[in-house]
Amino acid sequence: MLDTMEDYGDYYSYNFTEESATPCNNGNVRAFGQVFLPTLYSMVFIAGFIGNGLVVCILLKYQQRSNMTDVCLFNLALSDLLFLISLPFWAHYAALNEWTFGNFMCRSVTFFYMLGFYGSIFFMVLMTADRYLVIVHAHTSLFSRHRSFKVGITLSAFMWALSLGASLPTIIFSKVMNESTGITCKAEYTEKWRLFSYLEINIIGWILPLSVMVFCYSQIIPTLVAMKSQKRHKAIKLILVLVIVFFLFWTPYNVVMFLYFLHYLGYLATCEWQSGLGLALQWVETIAFSHCCLNPIIYAFVGQKFRTLVMKTLKQWFPSIFGQCRTITSELSERRSSMYSMRSSEISTTKIV
Repeated sequence: MLDTMEDYGDYYSYNFTEESATPCNNGNVRAFGQVFLPTLYSMVFIAGFIGNGLVVCILLKYQQRSNMTDVCLFNLALSDLLFLISLPFWAHYAALNEWTFGNFMCRSVTFFYMLGFYGSIFFMVLMTADRYLVIVHAHTSLFSRHRSFKVGITLSAFMWALSLGASLPTIIFSKVMNESTGITCKAEYTEKWRLFSYLEINIIGWILPLSVMVFCYSQIIPTLVAMKSQKRHKAIKLILVLVIVFFLFWTPYNVVMFLYFLHYLGYLATCEWQSGLGLALQWVETIAFSHCCLNPIIYAFVGQKFRTLVMKTLKQWFPSIFGQCRTITSELSERRSSMYSMRSSEISTTKIV
């Protein structure tokens, strides 16, 4: 996921080669980030907070109907919200190029940031595995019997524990430092830990979830094709969208992070590479962040049951707005029905004549 926070101070001061005796001048990267990052972080925060917040509210409101899938959806949305909470702080940090919130907030924001990221990854993996078991092993009583609400809670607690474990190194090493470029918030890693953090992001944040998705859905699609169901084509399209969207949004970021891994090994150490990677990271990072805005659409709103609950809740909260929408929709439906009836009548008359 993102600079792994271990390097956020370096990211915003753009002094990526601390070992270099003559640091490169990356002022253009810094100036670009001061305008570009706050704007896009704010857009991602607003869109993601509305979508994921609505998912959380709907699932809490109708929790008596919850099942394994709903538990996963709730925790996925909660993970995205934790991650999104950190974005206004990083936007402020990027705009001023200086951390002004103190050491406690540095660690707290890093905690939300990292826990939300890994939580989102792990719950996507859990949802994928659950779909695989339900569809491919639907006739195995062992799997169907243990998809209860309580089992979902237990598995969710385990996933949160894994997320916390993966986040701890960055959280522990994060601190505020007063440097020549200003006050920074970053994780002071040793060289080995720094390299490990990049590999951790690539493996846990990209290779693991993508591998699970490809394997599970490669088994799910043939099973759906064999089923005699009218909804199978829609389900297959949704599966392909899930994999393609994840790949498109996260692959560029992970490629850049791997290049940073090579950079810290001593490769790609020229000033041109530094400046290019700094600019590239700003773009691909924002694209990757945007994935949390799509999660509610992909995983929740595409389901008929969830869409019905969303519209029902919105009509309760905003009756004047959504009640009017309902009236307009009803009028359009009536007009279409009447036009269809008229055309049918004309066709029938023509046939008689």
